[in-house]
This record gives sequence, structure tokens and C-alpha cells, in this order.
Amino acid sequence: MLERIVDDLARAIDSTLTAPPPALSAREIGRITSVAKGVARVRGLPGVRAEELVHFAGGVPGLVFNLDHEEVGVILLGQERALGAGVEVRRSGRVLDVPVGAALLGRIVDGSGRPLDEAGPVATTQRLPVERPAPAILARSPVTVPLHTGVKIIDALIPVGRGQRELILGDRQTGKTALAVDTIINQRDKNVVCVYCAIGQRGSAVARVIEALRSHGALAHCVVVVAGGEETPGAKFIAPYAATTMAEHFRDQGRDVLIVYDDLTRHAQAYRELSLLLRRPPGREAFPGDIFYVHSRLLERSTQLSAENGAGSLTALPIIETEAQNLSAFIPTNLISITDGQIYLSPDLYRKGLLPAIDVGRSVSRVGGHAQLPAYRAVVGDLRLAYSQFEELEIFSRFGTRLDDATRQAIERGRRVREVLKQGERQALGTSEQIAILLALNNGLFDDLDVEEIADAERAIRATLIPGMEDQCQRIVDGEHLTADDQNHMLTCIRKALAPRTSDPAS
Repeated sequence: MLERIVDDLARAIDSTLTAPPPALSAREIGRITSVAKGVARVRGLPGVRAEELVHFAGGVPGLVFNLDHEEVGVILLGQERALGAGVEVRRSGRVLDVPVGAALLGRIVDGSGRPLDEAGPVATTQRLPVERPAPAILARSPVTVPLHTGVKIIDALIPVGRGQRELILGDRQTGKTALAVDTIINQRDKNVVCVYCAIGQRGSAVARVIEALRSHGALAHCVVVVAGGEETPGAKFIAPYAATTMAEHFRDQGRDVLIVYDDLTRHAQAYRELSLLLRRPPGREAFPGDIFYVHSRLLERSTQLSAENGAGSLTALPIIETEAQNLSAFIPTNLISITDGQIYLSPDLYRKGLLPAIDVGRSVSRVGGHAQLPAYRAVVGDLRLAYSQFEELEIFSRFGTRLDDATRQAIERGRRVREVLKQGERQALGTSEQIAILLALNNGLFDDLDVEEIADAERAIRATLIPGMEDQCQRIVDGEHLTADDQNHMLTCIRKALAPRTSDPAS
């Protein structure tokens, strides 16, 4: 027994003496010098790089933001309650990245990809950096395919194309989020992946959005990224970049993706807070000078890729909040200049109950008209101009001036146009339904109806689509032109549907 122990010891000594010496690795370890709300200053990391991920004692992550001569400014991506002067900081040697893949669909995660829905870990095998370069110009294609929102006034007058960046702006409580959520719900059966990024929103507001998506069967094709109002400014700052990276993974696979940023006003405020805490020089409205670059490098990642690069698209609907209808404020003017158009929601229209409260005169789409279906162009015509003229005439008529017959007729027609363009929340309409209603409007079939009867007339028109206009509806969806015969056939079916409501069915 003693001899066996001696032999074992001898072999262990021999293996130790003959083994190669252990390799030594250098690790940089710094210490916190001060902590403010959402930021920390660190000494002792001479080799650290900009935008590198670092880890504080206790597992709190941070992102290197400032590289000064004597110290490093780090934005915290977690709560700083356990942090203080002297706490250890270690480099990770990598940039911040997030999980990507189909496993994210139907999930609710934070800006770092951690699940928030209590449905277990996200089973993804691939991770991509949060900050990625935008596609090159030669890798892009023109926007030619429409992204249907299901909202008549947008699809007809302010069309959005796949790969476009369309800004939604307006004062608080004017229906901006509702409009974006309706657009997401309308993509349910169109093979479009949707990403909803909530930045600085209240938990109750985010919960309402998630419940709306779930109840309408849209959550299964969505990824919800949440950086709530109680999160650190750093978490709010990285959330839209992380959401864009998750969306780009699907785009690079050749799929069509829609991303909603709700909203970039709070994102800009979080960045301003971080910059002021790290003593970066302030500019207009105390925002740092590079706030334009912060948003432009985010939105430039949305585009339509060329066929050689997979033909995928990423459409962005950024939302911002204005104050007292001030469109000339710093952040609104920046984003209006970056995006390809804007949809402005007016609080005056909202108070009047004209929903969606979209101000047609201040809204524009600089790209979507080229992507609009030919059927829309055939039936819309000069509707936008006529509607704007009606609004001016209606204001003029309030002075009690005696109006001629042509002016009175234009005002009465405009009121019916306005009634047709009204649409309730979660009441998306298909393309064929919109075309049929607009065709009836353009041909004066609503002129003999009272304004209160138009909603019932629309329902009657929609009910005639399936039994009477299947061929025309299919050609509309396929992007074909509506011939004169197609329009006459549709008008005949519509007149029959409206016959009980009009005094002259043959009109």
C-alpha cells in the first residue's frame, strides 16, 4: 500500500516537472473614481477603446463613451445602486452586441437582448454588433413596392414604400402610437417582420401596445424591444440601435421589415442627459452638437437593398413628439431633414374628432408616390389638392360671407371627402376596399347622401366586393392598371349597393 502511494506521488511530481509552464495573460483592471446618474468615470484602463463593453463588479455592463487623457467616461447599461468609488472595472475586449434570429419573433426583450416576457431564454446562436454601418449607396435600390398601412388617408394621399423612412410627428395624445400600431397589425398576413422599439415609455403604455398586438394576432411576427422610462439613460440610448440590428438580420435574409421607434424625442433627451453628465459641450436647446449624427446614422440603416444584395427592405417609422405644434424646434427639424417625408397629426383635428388626425397640408411623402399602386393613382387624381382647397373654403365660409353655388357645392363635396377619410382605430381596410370607396367618392356617388350616412354606405360597398368584383380586386392587388371597363363594372356594383340610400340609383 505504501509503495503504491509512493509511485503515485512520483508520477505526479514527474508530470508537474515536465509540464509546460502556465501561460500568463495581461488583464487591464480599472477603478471607478465617481458615479453620477447613468454614467461613471474610470481610471486605469489605458488600452480601452471607444464603444467597448466593460463590466463592473456585480455584473453591471457599461459602454465606453468618452476617452480623456486621465480617465474614461462610461455610460451604464444597468442600475448603479451597487456602484461607487473604488469599484473594480474590467475590459471585455469586444463591442456591445445583441442576439438576432427567428427565435426573437413573438418575444419582448430589452436593449441588450435579455427577455422581459418570462418565456425563458432567447434561443439564438448568432449575435451582431449594435452599431453597424449603413448599406452603401450602390447596394441600394429605388423604393418601388408599397407598404400598405390599412389607413385610407395615408395609402391614398401620403403613401409609404418599403425601404422608406417616414416620420410620424405631433403633440402628445394625438394618436401617433396608435397609427404605428395599426400599421404593424396590417402587416399580419403580408410576410413583413415588424420590430417595435419603445424608448422611455411608461410601462402601462407599452403593456397596452403589446396587448393590442397580441389580441389582433400580430405579436407572432413582431419583436418588441423595450427601454422603459425607469431605465438608465444608457439603456434608452442603445435601444433603437439594438432594435435596428435585430431588424437588419431579417432584412439581410431578403425579407421585408418594418421598424417603429417610439419615440426619438425621448432618445434625444437621454443622449442629451448623458452628454451633459460627461461634460460634453452643449449646443442648441442644450443638445450636443452631434445629435444630428446620432439620428442620421440610425435612420440611414433603413433602405431597400438591391437584388444582388438579397432584395430585402427595412422601412422605418420614427415617432417624435412636438410641443405646442412647433415643427421648427431642433429635433423635429433635424428628423424632417433626415427622413423621406412626414405624417403630421394635428391636435386641433384630434379635438374635433377627425381621426386619424392627419393634417394633409403639412404631411408629405417624398418617395411613396413612386411605389403607389396604379389603381390608387387612377382614382385619387387631384383629391389631395381639392381637399386642401376645401379646408381653406370652409374657414372662409365661417365669416358669414354669402357664397355662390359653386363654392357651396365644393364645400359640401369636401365635407363628404373628409368623412370618407375618417377611420377608427384598429379598423384597417384592404387595398381593394379603399379603391372601391375612393372610386365611389371620385364619381360623386356620395353627393346625394347625408354626411351621417356615409359610414353605412362604406360598409355596403365593402360587402359588394366579394360577390361582384373579384376579378377587379385581384388585378388591384397584383398591381395592374384599372381599365375603363373595370371602373365601369365596379361603379355599377357600387350603385346597386347604394341604391336604397340614394334618391336616384342611376345617377
